[in-house]
Amino acid sequence: MNEGDTALDFELTANNDSVVKLSSFKGKKNVVLCFYPKNHLFACPSKKVFKMAEATIAAYPKIQELGAELFAISVDTVEDQKKFVKEYNVPYLHLSDSRKVVCKAYAGLNLAGLAKRSTFIINKEGQIAKIFRDVNAEKHGQEIIQSLQSLQ
Repeated sequence: MNEGDTALDFELTANNDSVVKLSSFKGKKNVVLCFYPKNHLFACPSKKVFKMAEATIAAYPKIQELGAELFAISVDTVEDQKKFVKEYNVPYLHLSDSRKVVCKAYAGLNLAGLAKRSTFIINKEGQIAKIFRDVNAEKHGQEIIQSLQSLQ
């Protein structure tokens, strides 16, 4: 997928057991999809994954203020997502793509079959407005905010 493409619709289950359908936001909100490999990776403990997400977590109130919705997506099961979100008190929903369909279509999969770290900003019209493929963990929250502000 590339910037300007129509975002592929999907339905995934979140850590709170709700089902998120991307097209339900069309005409209403911009959507941020943050893809990441896995919560508990060999040689990459949860604390490191959480540290990488801190900039996004810190930016989340501003993302909401800008009228956008943010979701993190990985191949983890719903149960794994629940544990991770609870353990680290993550304020936004984590979606489970254990079948790897959405991760493959958007982010692509690495050699281990996990989603490549990337972020997609989808505008209210359902088009991909911005893609971040080389995510700078420390600055990423601000990058998301700037992209959302440019859509205002």
